[in-house]
Amino acid sequence: MESNNPSWFLYGPGEARLQSLPIPEIQDPHDVIVRIAYVGVCGSDVHFWKHGGVNKKVSKEQPLVLGHEAAGTIHTVGTAVKSVQVGDPVAIEPGIPCRRCRACKHGTYNICREMKFAAVPPDVHGTLTKYYRVPEDFVYKIPSGMSLQEAVLMEPLSVAVHSTRLVNITPGQTIVIMGSGSVGLLCGAVAKAFGAHRIILADILEHKLSFGSEFLDCETFLVSLDETPEESAARLLDMLDAPDGVDAVIEASGAEGSVQIGIYALRRGGSYVQAGVGKPKAEIPILALSQKELHVHGCFRYGPGDYDLALKLITKGSIDVKRLITSVTPFEQAPQAWDKTARGEGIKNLIQGVQD
Repeated sequence: MESNNPSWFLYGPGEARLQSLPIPEIQDPHDVIVRIAYVGVCGSDVHFWKHGGVNKKVSKEQPLVLGHEAAGTIHTVGTAVKSVQVGDPVAIEPGIPCRRCRACKHGTYNICREMKFAAVPPDVHGTLTKYYRVPEDFVYKIPSGMSLQEAVLMEPLSVAVHSTRLVNITPGQTIVIMGSGSVGLLCGAVAKAFGAHRIILADILEHKLSFGSEFLDCETFLVSLDETPEESAARLLDMLDAPDGVDAVIEASGAEGSVQIGIYALRRGGSYVQAGVGKPKAEIPILALSQKELHVHGCFRYGPGDYDLALKLITKGSIDVKRLITSVTPFEQAPQAWDKTARGEGIKNLIQGVQD
């Protein structure tokens, strides 16, 4: 087995090494090997870089290859592969379910207990490598008009598609997006494509709201840390002239205060989806949630059809993900991209694949 497969291993907080893995081989007739062209950096990558992981941590004894937002070209195909061929450009869905458990059988494979998701400790290596193996039904051939850089954004866009489907937005409604990172921006874009009449982007950072206002052509709300969540929600509803509350909220930051503002801002019977990930336990206004009989839904990654719809939204031109790409860092300098994202620079920073 050849070992010319450069990969970025994380050994612990702030400790990464460029080493080589064996080049993956076809193990199942439906496998494909993808040569990675670009990998995106997201908040979870930063958390790994700074803290060694989220729930489970990497270790010096079991270092892990990072990366899960990825696109590339088909390098090798198994004997039963029919949907793609060598040379095809593809986006990768980075989580492979067991296909047999109750969740998978019920069509919710994203919550499969046996999910093998890229860059999750202790031993599922990620996509920040030269060659990556994946089943053919978890790669998506992209059309000729879409670049491989854009294809990387299909992963966070699929999160946004899943979140917006769960909040059940209907034409003419008003929706508030708490958090203006890449997922929050994309949730707003999907909500617009789904027919939302009024979209409000909320954040504590004015420069992010400035970009978000331009990207979505929407209203913005600057959250003040000097206010209580109740006061912020009241000021938001006053700004919107919506005393009864808004129809829907997608919380895309994971911040406890944002969770509370979202619940206070909803109308009676409104819909709330928790897309952002924050600390394991958060305090929520349970009385307001119950008395208003809110429809509250957790949200985890993406499920059946989300990648397909994300691809259609980009292909049709409904969402221009190119505008979110801020920088491209050479593969050999990958930690610089993690640091850049940690400093809050840009919206979506990419790492280029290995160059021969």
